[in-house]
Amino acid sequence: MNISLKKKEKIPIPTMPSLGEKCCYNNHLGCFFCIMKETNSSIRSNGIKNYFKKMHLIDEDQELVLVLSGLWTMAMSQPNDKELPSLGIFECMASLINKGINQKSWLQKDQNIYIPYYASHIIGSYTMNNVEFAIKALDCGVLVPLLDLLRGNMTWVEQRVAIRAIGHLASYEKTFKSVAIYEEEIVKLAMNLASTCLDVVYKEFVGVKDLNMRLKYHCDLLTRGVGGLEMENSKAEEWASQLQCWSLHLLNCFAIKQRCLNIICEQSFLKELSEMWGGLANDSSPGGVGLIRVLCYNKDGRRCIAESKDVIKNLCNLARSSDDWQYMGIDCLLLLLADSGTRYKVLQVASMCLVDLIELRTLGGRSNVGNTITRTLLSDFKQRKVKIKNTGVQQVLEEIWGLKVDRKKREQNMSDEKLEEKRVMVSLMKQQGNNSFWLGKIEEAMMKYSEALELCPLRFRKERIVLYSNRAQCKLLLGEANDAISDTTKALSLSSPTNSHAKSLWRRSQAYDMKGLAKESLMDCIMFVNCCFKMDHTSLSSSSSMKKNMRIPYYAVRMINKQMESTWLFKNAQLKTFVDLSEKTNQPHDDMRATRILLQKKGFIKGLSSISEEPQLIEKGEFSRRNHEIKDREKQKNEFTQSV
Repeated sequence: MNISLKKKEKIPIPTMPSLGEKCCYNNHLGCFFCIMKETNSSIRSNGIKNYFKKMHLIDEDQELVLVLSGLWTMAMSQPNDKELPSLGIFECMASLINKGINQKSWLQKDQNIYIPYYASHIIGSYTMNNVEFAIKALDCGVLVPLLDLLRGNMTWVEQRVAIRAIGHLASYEKTFKSVAIYEEEIVKLAMNLASTCLDVVYKEFVGVKDLNMRLKYHCDLLTRGVGGLEMENSKAEEWASQLQCWSLHLLNCFAIKQRCLNIICEQSFLKELSEMWGGLANDSSPGGVGLIRVLCYNKDGRRCIAESKDVIKNLCNLARSSDDWQYMGIDCLLLLLADSGTRYKVLQVASMCLVDLIELRTLGGRSNVGNTITRTLLSDFKQRKVKIKNTGVQQVLEEIWGLKVDRKKREQNMSDEKLEEKRVMVSLMKQQGNNSFWLGKIEEAMMKYSEALELCPLRFRKERIVLYSNRAQCKLLLGEANDAISDTTKALSLSSPTNSHAKSLWRRSQAYDMKGLAKESLMDCIMFVNCCFKMDHTSLSSSSSMKKNMRIPYYAVRMINKQMESTWLFKNAQLKTFVDLSEKTNQPHDDMRATRILLQKKGFIKGLSSISEEPQLIEKGEFSRRNHEIKDREKQKNEFTQSV
């Protein structure tokens, strides 16, 4: 729909007048705010009911928007209050949305452009957690006007609140059937929104070069009339992420009931789905993996997912990451492996990943995760009828059997004297590896660490963490990124709590960076910085002056900034519109953006300096790359020596 408000002056967002403020609007319905102040409950109820019946007939646009804003505030603050839903607010909101869609001249008059957004938001707020209100809303006919907004009859801003409201209506058992009348259309619309919304928001708002061409009412709704360009872009990123995540939530409502799976499981969409994540702007949503896990509980869903190598690969990357949703990636792989129809389609890729996680203890509220992985991988290992043709898979399964079965049995009755003897020998071998590393004999050091790992009893988890992490450092220096990821993942699986060994996090972040896996590298680097803060916080005194001196290592800030650029929510949309990759359109370059997000999202200690050192400049004003590389190599070596 063509919204022609681009050149109008910025209209402040209206707010509901306070009780002491003069607010009376003399029209044939009376003043809504005066009605709300009425102390006689019967008169008040009749007045509100009559006002809702004829509210869509009001010509005074300022009053309409003020009333809608007030109703929105009440719906947000008192979503379980039965008064307004019982007096006809849902019929009223449906009528206003219909009027906005069908009468374009009225919609574009002054502030009426805000009305469909507010009306949809009010419906969604009341139906979010109340099935009784959801039933009443559907009986009042809200679904059809919400669908009109979802079809794109206005803009992405209205689609966001429409799909939010429809998602709430579809989430209840008692209301799902009414929504499912339009299930095929809704599913296709939700899939399209999930796939394209980031491109749309970038093209229509964030990527608009001429700021005067941005829809003013979008800017007002995003910032509530407060804030400038940076806040607009930040909120647009947050809303775009929400639009995508609410689209996935709506698809979840259908997938969990095994509806329209033939549409949802389209191969190109599954690939896109495995790459969707909430981002740092919306870290409470599992993104695409949440829907993939739901599909994995269905036989047809598992079959379709197993056919996509890209999806399996992305699930493996998630399973070996420090992402909050790591456990979902593991769940999906285990469900695929437990199904005989999909097991051997995914075993080759999945086993290479899961072998690094067999010593996990707890993850995502689950205990004995590693044992569950082991049982699933070895479920048919000793059956003679089963022949695994792939030698790599066979070696992995033999490695798991040797570690978790044979070796565990051998060490079970080992005496304390024998254990102590092995501990001393492992310590000596580790020191030999350290000496070789300091002399630059990386391959020799790696061999010593491998020998020590073979000798080290399984119960010595701390010693094995260091050995795996040290060997990973050697592999990093040799450019063996895959092996470095494997060893660091094993170290992080042994750590307690899981993913808490700082040096392994940093080394895996570097390895993922070498492979071009920006999201995984970013998550590990964020966790690394968090671990550094925790260690510094416990080692320093509690005085505020000491806390202020705590700094994020420069190399970590540099990595975070690099990966933030690569994982920016609109990165692909930016590439599609041929925007200069070095700058975000209309957004000033901000090296500290990543650090601020970390402090806000990850609960880091506030008031900290962000960079501990600045890059040195040579006389010509350029940074000496060679000197920088030498310093980095020395820093890696120093880090390594401190870890052993």
